Amino acid sequence: MEWQFASAAEISRQLCSKQVSATEIAKYFLSRISKHNQAFNIFVHVDEELVLKQAAEIDARRAGGDIELGALAGVPVAIKDLLCTTDMPTTCGSRFCEKYVSPYDGTVIAKMRAAGMPWMGKTNLDEFAMGGSTETSIFGAGRNPWDAQRTTGGSSGGSAACLAAGLAPLAIGTDTGGSIRQPAAFCGVSGFKPTYGRVSRYGVVAFASSLDQVGPMAHMVEDLALAMDVISGHDPLDSTSLPHEKPGYTASLSQAPQRFRVGVVREQIESDGLNAEVKQAILRTLDVLKECGADVREVSLPHSKYWVPAYYVIAPCEASSNLSRFDGAHFGFRAEPLEGKKSKSPLVEMYSRTRAQGFGAEVKRRIMLGTYALSSGYYDAYYLKALQVRRLIRQDFDRAFEDVDILVGPTTPNTAFKIGEKVDDPVQMYLEDLYTVGANLAGLPALSVPCGRSQVGLPIGVQFQGRPLDDALVLQIGHRYQQAIGWRPTPAPLS
Repeated sequence: MEWQFASAAEISRQLCSKQVSATEIAKYFLSRISKHNQAFNIFVHVDEELVLKQAAEIDARRAGGDIELGALAGVPVAIKDLLCTTDMPTTCGSRFCEKYVSPYDGTVIAKMRAAGMPWMGKTNLDEFAMGGSTETSIFGAGRNPWDAQRTTGGSSGGSAACLAAGLAPLAIGTDTGGSIRQPAAFCGVSGFKPTYGRVSRYGVVAFASSLDQVGPMAHMVEDLALAMDVISGHDPLDSTSLPHEKPGYTASLSQAPQRFRVGVVREQIESDGLNAEVKQAILRTLDVLKECGADVREVSLPHSKYWVPAYYVIAPCEASSNLSRFDGAHFGFRAEPLEGKKSKSPLVEMYSRTRAQGFGAEVKRRIMLGTYALSSGYYDAYYLKALQVRRLIRQDFDRAFEDVDILVGPTTPNTAFKIGEKVDDPVQMYLEDLYTVGANLAGLPALSVPCGRSQVGLPIGVQFQGRPLDDALVLQIGHRYQQAIGWRPTPAPLS
């Protein structure tokens, strides 16, 4: 059987009924990786022996009648190379961590290990998750399976592309300003950023700690719910982890309300920067939602024009702090001293040379921007002001959710752009986050699902955003939408 575009739920059902073994599934996807990975630069590390060992253990447990096996036991998963694992390198797409192997598993990894999910490998990403196109990776740019000359989006571009190429049925990404949802839209798959704190960040190499969130990526919303049942929940190892009891995401998918209120953000749908084809796809989505029981009304988020400016002050400031540990003194890359030259301050020289050689251009840009905004004399004018704007942004969302249950709009202003098109223009690159960063600034759950294709065949994504902790409702409505349109994954041309 061809499994490359089967949903994780379908594979799970076949495994549970013993119609196929975890080893057979693992071998199938390993063969796909061997055949297609080089063309699209998706996986940066694959350990076939480890994958097959994990799959064999699941088969043995299932044959022995182990009743504690979870629904996803034996379903392979791809992992963004930003999550710490003991049995594979965690490179962060950077020269600094090129050979780093973590001494511990992150909480999400530990939960998937306990659930019996073999990982196919680590996927490509922008360096330290800083980028929107997977072009800043030390391993080179990732390529979109829908058009190899176009970007996968980022920073979780490898995780999205591996699904689009049929190299895994499920993937894990991280989302700081849209890094799950934007590549999901570009690659024609589904991606979910949970409420901030729903999923533990322990074992995730930090970019911007108040914005980062781990989330699943898959073909179907049902698969996202299955993954959330595994990876979410309170973690005492993460001080930002929410103590709230997690809902049964999969069990609640069929409980979407018969009538619900959908808000369309005026500032988004009327934006001059919104591609006409993307806008038409969103309007068609709204028509489908009306047939599903939605009362569609217009809402306003007046401070949405400040989303990108506020984000690109707060995120670099936090990155400047988080990445200060990468200095060559503790672990990872260290620059060699200059031969025949004696320095008055060899330690400072080692720091500066190591950082200059170890970090890529985009990481340096954000560190310098954040350090400047945090410096004496500028803290109040930039960082503090951005935090005040962040509060106004959250208040905009709170007021909107007094009148609606969910917000629906474009995930991205455009379809996937060509590799190299925006890499030298950071402002244009940052504007691709125009509709996604708001959810991170406000800590909201947000989902992107495919809603059409452009005239040249590139995927378009629609975004659903809910109140904090309304993760289940967001997934319910996304699931109902996919049922209404009869959504099935469409194979990418792989050309």
